[in-house]
Amino acid sequence: MSVLVTGSAGRIGRAVVAELQRQSVPVRGFDISPTPGLADSGVGSVTDPQALRNAMVGINTLIHLAATPDDDDFHTRLLPNNVVGVYEVLEAARAADVRRLILASTGQVVWWQRFRGPLPIGPDVGPTPRGWYAATKLFMEAAGRVMAGADGRTVYAVRLGWCPRDAGQAQEIAQSTLAQDVYLSPGDAGRFFAAAIRAPLDGGFHVVYAMSKPVQTATYDDAPALRLGYEAQDTWPTGAEDMLR
Repeated sequence: MSVLVTGSAGRIGRAVVAELQRQSVPVRGFDISPTPGLADSGVGSVTDPQALRNAMVGINTLIHLAATPDDDDFHTRLLPNNVVGVYEVLEAARAADVRRLILASTGQVVWWQRFRGPLPIGPDVGPTPRGWYAATKLFMEAAGRVMAGADGRTVYAVRLGWCPRDAGQAQEIAQSTLAQDVYLSPGDAGRFFAAAIRAPLDGGFHVVYAMSKPVQTATYDDAPALRLGYEAQDTWPTGAEDMLR
């Protein structure tokens, strides 16, 4: 098994790389910045087809995390990174005949269902995106369906919880039980993707939610993740303590 992690220098990317290394899984990184602690890694943009083709050589599993990670300027940030970048990454994976694609989406694609209920939100609920960032993730999920349907690849669209990237985001979570219920710790993120790379190659498309344990109420259905062999271990604020000091 050889795994390519795009966005490997980000907060979730570093956690995933560390867990795969801990489990002795051959892993290659790809990011716009160097990936700490990973010798086999490339530096490049997800909008660069040649750099992506180089990164895909010898890879059979893709974990695609690279993206502008929240609402931002559409034309200069979201469009190139989250739309054009998805196209380039998936086309490079197709050209390399990568058979397992694990694509990082977001719980924000069903944002308004959180307030309308019922809970927990299942994988088949119709999309209610929060904003343009979430809309670009729906594009990625649709692109994943294309890859599964047309080419028989196994594709997982992983709707991630909130893994804070800085102290400001951690403080936001600390002040909201709703946010704490959709928290995703770095440790759980690593364990989730380590489970997902071993999922059956069934040639299908699957939506899965990846969260840590809720503080009060389960917002998202964890049954699909349990079937993958992932069970959350952490609860807020485990994994974010250094941001709250």
